[in-house]
Amino acid sequence: MPSPEPVPEPEPFPPGRAGPGSDFARLSKKIRAAGLMDRRPAYYALRIAVVTALYVAGWAALVVIGDSWWTLLDAVFLAFVFGQVALLAHDIAHRQVFRLRRATEVAGRLIGNLCIAIGYGFWRDKHTRHHTHPNHEELDPDIDPSVILWTQDQARAAKGLPRLVAPVQAFLFFPLLTLEAFNLRLGSIRSLGDRALKNRGWEASLLGAHFAAYPGALFLALPPGKGIAFLLVHQCLFGIYLGSAFAPNHKGMPTLRGTDRTDFLRRQVLTSRNVRGGRITDVLLGGLNHQIEHHLFPSMPSPHLRRARAIVRSHCQEVGVGYAETSLTESYRQALASLHHAGAPLRKARTT
Repeated sequence: MPSPEPVPEPEPFPPGRAGPGSDFARLSKKIRAAGLMDRRPAYYALRIAVVTALYVAGWAALVVIGDSWWTLLDAVFLAFVFGQVALLAHDIAHRQVFRLRRATEVAGRLIGNLCIAIGYGFWRDKHTRHHTHPNHEELDPDIDPSVILWTQDQARAAKGLPRLVAPVQAFLFFPLLTLEAFNLRLGSIRSLGDRALKNRGWEASLLGAHFAAYPGALFLALPPGKGIAFLLVHQCLFGIYLGSAFAPNHKGMPTLRGTDRTDFLRRQVLTSRNVRGGRITDVLLGGLNHQIEHHLFPSMPSPHLRRARAIVRSHCQEVGVGYAETSLTESYRQALASLHHAGAPLRKARTT
């Protein structure tokens, strides 16, 4: 349950230093000297092979199990597999995997559009803007107001459904994540109408192939009732998995506004939160639990993020920059508390 206690307003962002002698430039030298920007082809070859095998096994299990309610267990398994595919596509889009741009583009579209029906071009554009302006209230698309509102100013300006949801949005956050996969597909389809989207033909063709093959396989193997149940369990759990992997990273951290200015290191570190955990956490969250390191070095291969943590944390201590790290459950508590705080003006309006 989210805390009803108000979240304190963040301290102003310090300006930091810019230029070749900046705090980030010195950190970057340490990271490169440790070899942490070097590619990991063997790791990614193995990871791609494992994820591919799991993907094929999930669909094969649907056929083998056939007309039975036990197929819903396979829907749960495929929700996890789709999440792993999405996390792999994330690494590919950040050019952690392939050196050549063309290989990155081809692999990203095959994995994103064809395998899980999330448009590579749509997601990459959205995610690039997030990385450039993390937690910026006007420029980060991840905190654009929608059904969920992220700040009190958004709540005050809200109308319609968001205004109704905002007072209790902290309690509805995880249930609403069941719609996240559908929301991403809708965004992917809408993006095809944008003439600025590169390779729209390929994007559309691969998305169309998935949208034809997915229900085709489902309803060939299952009768309509079980097929619809499979689809809902699979897609809703996939949405929860995606949202649960990304929510701990920035929600509840300080936000910036149009007039706020700070250097790259502080902008990335102070808006991000790491999640403590071992190798299992690394696998489940795809390395996004090392969010600070990932935001500072987006093209760093994810298996290096754990090693980078010690260097980044020590450097932040040297230059006096706060480094937020907590458990997974505490990160969710903080995110929900922030949502509860954002809805406060509308709860107050209802009682006056």
